Amino acid sequence: MTEPSARTGLSPQTVVVKIGSSSVTAGEAGVDAAAVARLGDDVVALRSQGHQAVVVSSGAVAAGWAAMGGGRRPTDPVVLQALAAVGQHRLMRVYDDEFSDRGMTAAQVLLAPLDFAQRQQYLHARQTLAALLDMGVVPVVNENDVTADDEIRFGDNDRLAALVAHMVAADLLVLLTDTPGLFTADPRLDAEASLIEEVAEIDHVLEAAAGGSGSPVGSGGMAAKLAAARIAGWSGVRTVIADASRAKVVLAAVNDEAGIGTVFRPHRRRLPARKLWIAFALRAAGRLVVDDGARRALCERDASLLAAGVQAVEGRFDADDAVEIAGTDGAVFAKGLVRHDDQRLRAWAGHRSTELPDGAGEIVHRDDLVVLT
Repeated sequence: MTEPSARTGLSPQTVVVKIGSSSVTAGEAGVDAAAVARLGDDVVALRSQGHQAVVVSSGAVAAGWAAMGGGRRPTDPVVLQALAAVGQHRLMRVYDDEFSDRGMTAAQVLLAPLDFAQRQQYLHARQTLAALLDMGVVPVVNENDVTADDEIRFGDNDRLAALVAHMVAADLLVLLTDTPGLFTADPRLDAEASLIEEVAEIDHVLEAAAGGSGSPVGSGGMAAKLAAARIAGWSGVRTVIADASRAKVVLAAVNDEAGIGTVFRPHRRRLPARKLWIAFALRAAGRLVVDDGARRALCERDASLLAAGVQAVEGRFDADDAVEIAGTDGAVFAKGLVRHDDQRLRAWAGHRSTELPDGAGEIVHRDDLVVLT
């Protein structure tokens, strides 16, 4: 059992801190050294109390965009990847300078989705991060934007941070942004919007309140942070969305101080890494509508999905693609990897296994299926 720190009374924690582009860059001026310095002070404070920190930092594309003269921000994926190549080392140079000034060593870690999807790569990445933490180094993680395939990518660093939190068995995920947390409505449009200080369960009302991206340099916005909090919750990790400009904000989140931001409590049930990947990191290529009997079998008996229970097939997909699974009411309650393409499933839907070729009746194996209810 881990002993509490004599200085804080808290057991040492592993904290993943994600800082967004709008908080770590200053428009056409590039990387905001003052913001990185403030984050460095937070990490020093954490480490002085026996905690460990992993930083997930956006900003490579924004830094590259600034280095190339700014102006109208491009949208072409290839240009954005080129800007990431220009900006990544500039971003890390600021981290290296500011962290070194505070007696810390920073390490660049670039991750791709396959580092979570393939078991061997996942283990290698986890071992590397563990070794860096054991050495007293602060990992600074980013998606490998330069080579990422637009069809196979995290999409935003909030999602990446949540998956990293699972990978390092973190106790806390702190998502730093340019607002104090999640509000009941967009505070830019509604003067009566109030801060939501604690969330026990993420529902459609919260998702509506989250809205979209709030910054021209960010990719995710509050909706992405809500999705990250959901992933972390299924990993057993507490999440806090807080204002990056607030002094000692990360330490306050570790101490669970009231009013620090929006706190999301974790689920009691935890998903393994591969099922987290299926549920939250893979883009759904289609949807299967199943009958009530199939839904009960999936939810109550941990069964595989059979063709007999499928009522409708939506979308175009190949074998091994991810699909959502919905009930007759249209509500999605599960997600999984299909064993056959959409054309075969349309022909086989509703048929018993004995009426189909050998092995064709199993549509989604239970090991490739995640029920999120």
